[in-house]
Amino acid sequence: MYDFRFKPFEEMTPEDYATVGFMSGLEVHQQLLTTSKLFCRCPAGKYSTEYHAEILRHMRPTLSELGEYDGTALMEFKTRKEIIYRVNRETVCTYEMDDTPPFMVDPEALDIALEISMLAGLSLVDELHIARKQYLDGSIPTGFQRTAICGVHGSVPYKDRRIEIIQLGLEEDSCREISDAGHRRTYNTDRLGMPLIELVTGPDMRTPNEVADVAQILRKMMRTTGRVRRGIGATRADTNVSVSGGTRIEIKGVPKIWLMPLLTYNEAQRQWNLLRLREELKRRGITPETFTHETADITRILRRTRFTPIQNAVRQGHVVGAVKLPGWAELLRWETQDGTRFAREIADRVRVIACLTVLPNIIHSDSPGETLSGAEWKESKAALGVTGDDALVIVWGDAKDVDTAVKEIAIRAKEVTIGIPSETRQALRDGTTGFERILPGPQRMYPDTDLPPLRITPERIERLKLRMPVQYWDRIRQFHDDGLPGDAVDGLAFSPLAALYEYARKDCGFTQVQAAVALWRIPRRLRRKGIDYTRYNLDTLRALFAAIHDGRMTFDGIGQALRLVAEGRWSPEAIQPRLKRGDLAPFITRAREEVLAGSIHDITQLRTLTLDRVMDAVRGRIPGADVAAEVDAVFAQEVQA
Repeated sequence: MYDFRFKPFEEMTPEDYATVGFMSGLEVHQQLLTTSKLFCRCPAGKYSTEYHAEILRHMRPTLSELGEYDGTALMEFKTRKEIIYRVNRETVCTYEMDDTPPFMVDPEALDIALEISMLAGLSLVDELHIARKQYLDGSIPTGFQRTAICGVHGSVPYKDRRIEIIQLGLEEDSCREISDAGHRRTYNTDRLGMPLIELVTGPDMRTPNEVADVAQILRKMMRTTGRVRRGIGATRADTNVSVSGGTRIEIKGVPKIWLMPLLTYNEAQRQWNLLRLREELKRRGITPETFTHETADITRILRRTRFTPIQNAVRQGHVVGAVKLPGWAELLRWETQDGTRFAREIADRVRVIACLTVLPNIIHSDSPGETLSGAEWKESKAALGVTGDDALVIVWGDAKDVDTAVKEIAIRAKEVTIGIPSETRQALRDGTTGFERILPGPQRMYPDTDLPPLRITPERIERLKLRMPVQYWDRIRQFHDDGLPGDAVDGLAFSPLAALYEYARKDCGFTQVQAAVALWRIPRRLRRKGIDYTRYNLDTLRALFAAIHDGRMTFDGIGQALRLVAEGRWSPEAIQPRLKRGDLAPFITRAREEVLAGSIHDITQLRTLTLDRVMDAVRGRIPGADVAAEVDAVFAQEVQA
């Protein structure tokens, strides 16, 4: 069944992905552009690395509503982590530290979440019910995240089909991790509690490239509202991947859409190769029922080793443990992802759960390399009766950590005989994935008793419908049909300024090019200089366009006017009187004198510089063609003279 071998990423075809049963879905997390945080009134979007205090906490699991522990919570508890929170009093209050009950959900955030729910075709809930979701990795000081479902069962178009949107949740953002070494993890709390939505798709993407395509559609759809944050960390996506015979694996927090194809390819390859490894183990007679292992303390054997990592550990009074895997010879070198072997799966578990974070943290007999001497390998194998058919894994560190590590090595090895363990994995820079934690289950969810249900009224929904933008994909079609310049079609389609397109074209008589310039090209140029379109007041822009249409301004001055609008320094009352061609003489004289003062004698260069200076003085008050004609007339006389 698993005879298929993955080709290089560039050579894989849709038919190849169909052969392995590739499926992928998305969980897109998007920060909302609100003034306050979700359950308190601290400011949102105020980032700082400065802090006034540090708080130390230890996390422990709690029982779910059904009296069960979540597997992820138990795994995190085994790590024995100390969690440090760096607190800035300007962005964090006692609510985030679980010392004050929550406020009611921020109404601005809820409105944005409901609006995006409707854009995604979701059926809205009648009542908002707040739940708690356990997080024992320390990313939330309370140990849980407050979250609520706003809508369910929607879809968005893609190619010739529709992608299912399972649900949209409104929740509070977590802390930013600063460092994670040994048993200490440190967080910055500046983004903690900021409003965040989670948009979950069905497993409807059939190739890695489709994952990136759909992520772009969702990103642009949300940005059409103009009410979501942008920038590094404002949008994060988890990609869920599985193959036939595998299970759902979540790649956590992919920061860039262009990384998704390679990451999902490598994760599908990893699962497929692990299933092939299971078949090889079965051929060798190793199944969940027959799997065995042995452990031993071999500190005495290696107390004089010259292998530096173990030598340093022994000098610090640490111990060395070993795990024998009968029948596993050469299988620790089994390739899982491009350039990655199964031994890395074991090393990751040891790093995350046993907190042996200094690499290398294990060595093994399938790849002895420049580690132990031949005599040390021989004596270590003899201590556990390792034969040529077996594999030996060696780990070192604090006695408690090594005890955890040898257990995890055996657990991970046995899991291969069963299948693909459900995991949350981290996206690595080389496009591969690494173990992060056990995939959470429903046991981590339970009702929040601090907040009552909130009714979503029909009046609220009708009010939000009035401000909803046209769907992104419908705008694309409209702009193409209308002949908008190609460079502006996609960008303007998901810009909030697209709401003014019909007004600019039909009410103000802008041409397609003028609409593209006013709504896309100039705002994009200003955005690169730090002036974002989120600063534009649409009513002020309507007044600007109307002034151009009425002849009180010319289109030549729209660039400068747009900058002033974004800076809040433009109003119709500030429009200077319109000029005629005959009024240009003093401006031309002044410009020529200024240019001549710089000793410019070439007549062509003098004309160009004069035109530039005059346009700077009168832009927006007289058409550029009239200015050019008047300047040319003056210089024609200069040439004749």
